Amino acid sequence: MLLEVANLDVRYGRNHAVKGLNLSVAADELVTVLGSNGAGKTSLLRAIQGLTPCASGTIRFAGEDITRLSPPERLRRNLVLVPEGRQIVIGLTVHENLQMGAYCRADAAVQQDVDAIYDRFPNLAARRKMPASVLSGGEQQMLAIGRALLARPKLMMLDEPSLGLSPLLVERLFELIAGLRNEGLAILLVEQNTHMALEVASRGLVMELGGVVLEGAADLLRDDERLAAAYLGGH
Repeated sequence: MLLEVANLDVRYGRNHAVKGLNLSVAADELVTVLGSNGAGKTSLLRAIQGLTPCASGTIRFAGEDITRLSPPERLRRNLVLVPEGRQIVIGLTVHENLQMGAYCRADAAVQQDVDAIYDRFPNLAARRKMPASVLSGGEQQMLAIGRALLARPKLMMLDEPSLGLSPLLVERLFELIAGLRNEGLAILLVEQNTHMALEVASRGLVMELGGVVLEGAADLLRDDERLAAAYLGGH
């Protein structure tokens, strides 16, 4: 397994955000984490990236125990988080935002990778010299994903990437995610759009109050009445 999380606990004071959670992601797999607001999904991703300390448990990545490593050290090992809300620096240009994804790199292929991202996202290429504030919500999400790709991830974690996007842009976003998966990128996806997430995922798990209450193959989860009752309003 590329990522192995074992008995993970995350606490904020008395708030037990993640409780004894186990999770794995293979090198060619897309796993989705589902659940209502406050279930602990973002806390899980932040702990894996090292942005939130673990109270207990272990995180192994590419065979190495990274539980105590800093976020930059995890990034250098090609573990990358695309955060909720995108966190684009709107006062910088599109190109400057994109280059931030390569700040841990010193190789000669950075420009080649930048050009490849502009080829993938022509809208960004057309606005590369403009401030990021001119971008639409969908373009900002593309920029956040492009920035993450510049770190050459082995595993990309996406936190609520469809949040605030129109239905058409959500469809295009998930086409992009499916394409990245087909290119061999491992993805851990936190998403409120349960239907779309399970369409692109191979496996999924459902969190509630910090713990896992349901997990399995994505096609089986889609038909599970417990998931429909809890997260789809019974539809």
